[in-house]
Amino acid sequence: MELSSKLSSSLFFFILFALTASAQNSPQDYVNAHNAARSQVGVPNIVWNYTVASYAQNYANQRKADCQLVHSDGNGGKYGENLAWSSGDLSGTDAVKLWVDEKAYYHYDSNTCDPGKVCGHYTQVVWKNSASVGCGKVRCNNGGTFIGCNYYPPGNYRGQRPY
Repeated sequence: MELSSKLSSSLFFFILFALTASAQNSPQDYVNAHNAARSQVGVPNIVWNYTVASYAQNYANQRKADCQLVHSDGNGGKYGENLAWSSGDLSGTDAVKLWVDEKAYYHYDSNTCDPGKVCGHYTQVVWKNSASVGCGKVRCNNGGTFIGCNYYPPGNYRGQRPY
């Protein structure tokens, strides 16, 4: 009976660990992180797109060998794209947070970023006309993490405001 109890307890903790390890990487986690930022500026919610996610995952798989932040062609320009990299494990929600944190450098009135700063990842997250997102994640051969999210329709058109 004691062995059975230990096995049940071990199984419970294994399942709990598995659920925790995959936490913040589900499609809904990515969508929720995007929509939190979008709601702050009054932009409609974005939804998960499995076709776009397949594209993002296929591209992430191609980056497994080198983990380099090299943009894809966005499926011939059909998709917008944000990329993130970490030397360790990076969750999907943490990647979105990295992009959203660029909000501090974005100035809506002039539609510009602070000098020497990047804010295009943020503007893609909140781009009003982007209606769907799909993301892919891979642990790279060097132990790092590569995450890419693609957006349909794409955003960040020169001279246009995101919202």
